[in-house]
Amino acid sequence: MSIYDTLNSEQKKAVLQTDGPVLILAGAGSGKTRVLTHRIAYLIDECGVNPWNILAITFTNKAAGEMRDRVDNIVGFGSESIWVATFHSTCVRILRRYADKLGYDNNFTIYDSDDSKSVLKDICKRFQLETQQLKLRAIQTAISHAKDNCVDAREYALSSAGDFRKQKIAKAFIEYENTLKKNNAMDFDDLLLNTVKLFKDNPDVLEQYQERFRYIMVDEYQDTNNVQFEFIRLLADKYRNLCVVGDDDQSIYRFRGANIRNILDFEKVYPDACVIKLEQNYRSTQCILDAANNVIKNNYGRKDKALWTDEGKGELVRFKQVNIGPEEAEFIAKDICKLKKSGKASYKDIAVLYRTNAQSRLIEERFVYEGIPYDLVGGTNFYSRREIKDMLAYLKTIDSGADDLSVRRIINVPKRGIGATSIAHVQDYADRINTSFLKACDEADIIPGLNKTAAAKCKAFANMIKVFRAYSKEESLDQLLQHVIREIGYIDYLYTIDDSENVEDNERQQNVDELISKMAAYEEKEDEPTLTGFLEEVARVADIDNISEDDDKVLLMTLHSAKGLEFDHVYLAGMEENVFPSYMTLMNVTMILKDSKRRGVLLMLELQEQRSILRSLVQRAE
Repeated sequence: MSIYDTLNSEQKKAVLQTDGPVLILAGAGSGKTRVLTHRIAYLIDECGVNPWNILAITFTNKAAGEMRDRVDNIVGFGSESIWVATFHSTCVRILRRYADKLGYDNNFTIYDSDDSKSVLKDICKRFQLETQQLKLRAIQTAISHAKDNCVDAREYALSSAGDFRKQKIAKAFIEYENTLKKNNAMDFDDLLLNTVKLFKDNPDVLEQYQERFRYIMVDEYQDTNNVQFEFIRLLADKYRNLCVVGDDDQSIYRFRGANIRNILDFEKVYPDACVIKLEQNYRSTQCILDAANNVIKNNYGRKDKALWTDEGKGELVRFKQVNIGPEEAEFIAKDICKLKKSGKASYKDIAVLYRTNAQSRLIEERFVYEGIPYDLVGGTNFYSRREIKDMLAYLKTIDSGADDLSVRRIINVPKRGIGATSIAHVQDYADRINTSFLKACDEADIIPGLNKTAAAKCKAFANMIKVFRAYSKEESLDQLLQHVIREIGYIDYLYTIDDSENVEDNERQQNVDELISKMAAYEEKEDEPTLTGFLEEVARVADIDNISEDDDKVLLMTLHSAKGLEFDHVYLAGMEENVFPSYMTLMNVTMILKDSKRRGVLLMLELQEQRSILRSLVQRAE
């Protein structure tokens, strides 16, 4: 019996349709990952395609890891040549080879959102750009959205003529882009935008990757933004063997720049596209699917589909109405305790979902009271903790001294007696001669205005980094970090931090120890581990990637974070007006109503009808 005979008819059709553009509309739980992995196997086994010529892209590290494992299992020998990665990972691999064509060193640093915010905060302070009407967050969002739409700082500035607010954003954008270039750094948006620039400015590089990736598959296509669309379009332009998988009903990332038109208009871009619908669900019972279908079918602008299952009707959706938040948290906690006590579920089989992270507080408090272990997705990310950011800044400085942001963070951590005035003198000198902050420290003895004591301390810091860099070439990564920690006396320094975030005296030290373990684990799994590679992997980690599947804990997370995950028992909290749908969603509808009365009325009625349908469905269980 062939492995392809285990597929249902539509899944098999999707697997066998290998040439030309293909749009697979895959409803939730319809086996899309199974289709993609079998499609890869079919290309290799039956069509004779070289694994080297296949690219499979998804959105999260977790999804990419799962697909990688499945591909390895089903394909076997040769699967290591297939690129299975996220958009950002794919772009990083390309830019590590060709970033020099864009004016960067190939060992560029990747800035996370906190790093980007720090750079922008400094720019806004220097040029007095932030006002009551224009906040830092709005500037950061505007820059990110511009990059999502393939617009760089120069183009944004040209389009801002006559708009005072946009002109201020353009000023910040230009300075931000210049600072990143000077620091040999890219943020997450740059990874995609710069790869698109690389392809457009260097046809020979584009052709090389078009030849390399003759068969391209993209998962979660409904969540792609404009720059991701352009990246895929360029890659697929020569051979046009592009297979995209998605579901317009699951498009929930508009606030992050996702453009649902990418999937809705796929057939306009590729008129010869083959469209296949996967509607058989393997994850849920029919009662749950009926509730979902009756709500979602009222959406404005969607491709018609209806999920079904042969798993039976199952239990009804339960509805519990409460008056206040604490009462809701108490009900959820006590119901979970009943499930656990009866042996019907382990804690790890349970998830509590809500619209925003702020809703978790009451639930957490009740869980603590009831003794329910839980993991919170979307809290303080491990890599965003102060002590971890410090250690990563040391590693980034050792790896590439061009990252001024990291160098300035650690030049006085632990305390070395290098004050803000001395740092300002060093920075002014670095800006004047167009060099890095670290190189300026190495030349501290000739910096005007810097006294001999401060100059000696800055120079000693630069020399220390040189010693660490030499050590890194001889020892393993985890040994390097342990050496740095010992030499700078970081553990002793941790105990001098008076910070209310410390729950226990040694919590920060435990986090540092965990970072050492993560470095050792990275070295063990990689054939050629490098410091640059480790820092690159850290930069791409999402909140959900830090959750261990072995922990017997209830998961608390937003609906956005839960996308694509499965649980035996799910609680939806906060299903009330102005929360779900959110106040901003209703405000957007009001704005649409002002712009277009007819369409606004349709959307308002749509929201009201959805709530009415859902209420009637779940109240049957009362």
